[in-house]
Amino acid sequence: AVQLAESGGGSVQPGGSLRLSCAASELMYSTYCLAWFRQAPGKEREGVALVIDDGTTDYADSVKGRFIISRDNAKNTLYLQMNNLQPNDTGMYYCAEGPGSITDIQRPGVSRRFYSWGRGTQVTVSS
Repeated sequence: AVQLAESGGGSVQPGGSLRLSCAASELMYSTYCLAWFRQAPGKEREGVALVIDDGTTDYADSVKGRFIISRDNAKNTLYLQMNNLQPNDTGMYYCAEGPGSITDIQRPGVSRRFYSWGRGTQVTVSS
């Protein structure tokens, strides 16, 4: 089974930046979607950003213009550059792998289509 391991979380002040990484042991299929989700205490998990095998990306409206998703195929690593972080960005961030047919990170129920998940890395934004 694919193993995903996130890293790079931490505590920052509002306006700060963090770069999350997600190392994958392997990718299951030649067509795939890699995504970042987050979950704040007491809230449902929400999609943040995705990239599919052809390089297409999609972002949640709340992070557009601030977050950048990218991947290094040679290293099987997914990244999330997070800039201008705000307190409502606080949460546990997870990376996930799913089928390449997923193109809308904000689609209701999209998280159920992902079949591999990491354990998460905590991001805390506070002054």
